[in-house]
Amino acid sequence: MTALTLNDLRAAVAGTAAAFRCRRRLQPAGGPGDKVFPPTFAGAVYAIERRRLPGRESPVPCVLLDSVQSQANRMELALQEAVEAGKITMPLVVVDFSGHDPTGELEADERAGRLLDAVGKVTSLQVPHRLADAILRDSELDGVPFRRSDRGRALNRASQANATPLFELCPTALVFGMWDSTGPKGGLGRKFERAMVSEIVGVGAEVGDLRRGVRRDPLEISRNVRVISNEDRSLRKVAEGKETGVRPSEINHSSVPFPEHRETKTERNYYDGVTIEHAEQTTTLSLVVLRRLQFPVGGSLTPDADVAARTVLAALGLCAATLAFEAGIGLRSRCLLWPDGPMTWELLDRPGESPRAFSLSGTSALELLAGAVERAKAAGLPWPEEPVGLKPSPALVDLVRLSQAKLVAEGPAETE
Repeated sequence: MTALTLNDLRAAVAGTAAAFRCRRRLQPAGGPGDKVFPPTFAGAVYAIERRRLPGRESPVPCVLLDSVQSQANRMELALQEAVEAGKITMPLVVVDFSGHDPTGELEADERAGRLLDAVGKVTSLQVPHRLADAILRDSELDGVPFRRSDRGRALNRASQANATPLFELCPTALVFGMWDSTGPKGGLGRKFERAMVSEIVGVGAEVGDLRRGVRRDPLEISRNVRVISNEDRSLRKVAEGKETGVRPSEINHSSVPFPEHRETKTERNYYDGVTIEHAEQTTTLSLVVLRRLQFPVGGSLTPDADVAARTVLAALGLCAATLAFEAGIGLRSRCLLWPDGPMTWELLDRPGESPRAFSLSGTSALELLAGAVERAKAAGLPWPEEPVGLKPSPALVDLVRLSQAKLVAEGPAETE
């Protein structure tokens, strides 16, 4: 199989090819037939639907194993890990929470201080809404709110016709999509369509038994004996007389109760994993979406700069996907998937013709991205290697500190 080169990628971007795609069949790491655990959604249910699949006469029950949004987060995490390992350099915005104590209260509250320091640094590859995220909005650059700083105001000027500000600050927003809904224009803020879309579904899903036992408490502590806890949620004493206590399970004693319906207060069924025929991952990188973006340099548009920037974004998407998924996919506890074969990227070039297939390893993907970035720099496009460093505002620090203290006091939330 032909290895994907920078010339191949640039020709695809500059031409009329529609997309790169990668379709892979996966099995549970424990082997075919092993149970996997999908994500649960509102009501503690799995996302199960019937889909029409090639070669099947009737629709097949399928279960969502990883959503488009979750797959994007995994790809961004792979880029973050590559940055931390020194394998790539790319534009980043970083908020540093370490040792930040504008109120002077953290020193007095040692526990809260440790929790806040544990936040550490948060980058534009980790926040939920990329450059438009509220964490960045409510942080400061040299004492100025980020969105009011010279760097932050550049986001107000960004559009499909002028994507250079995003390319310079947060190029992944142009690959995985972004909506500037928290900026000064609110819901009228700029939207950038996803170019990279990926999803994993389990095919032929059979839901496991809905009622299973739990590991019993060896002390057989009754749920009907109320207890009084200390501030750290350890046991202080058994509730006596008119004292209002809590169930032992709320401080991790006794057996874990089955979840209840909030309306009826009766025990409800809950899912216990699924078995599947196999899983399918479908990943597409739309070159059509990338061609809608223009990248003026010095106020002028040139075909060379546009193609160079789009090639970088395509290489960034392919690199993110390859680094994240080439060695297997660990989605969550008891949902480790193993591919039947290596990642193969197909180029949808000319309608009516068979797609051209390319191989791409993680090492090659890194080299592809580095080469694309060098050509972009030669075309005059900005690609800062030093991150834009922000500090959280005092109000954001207080919000985090008080939220963490409240979570410590309340303990883990009840299972939905």
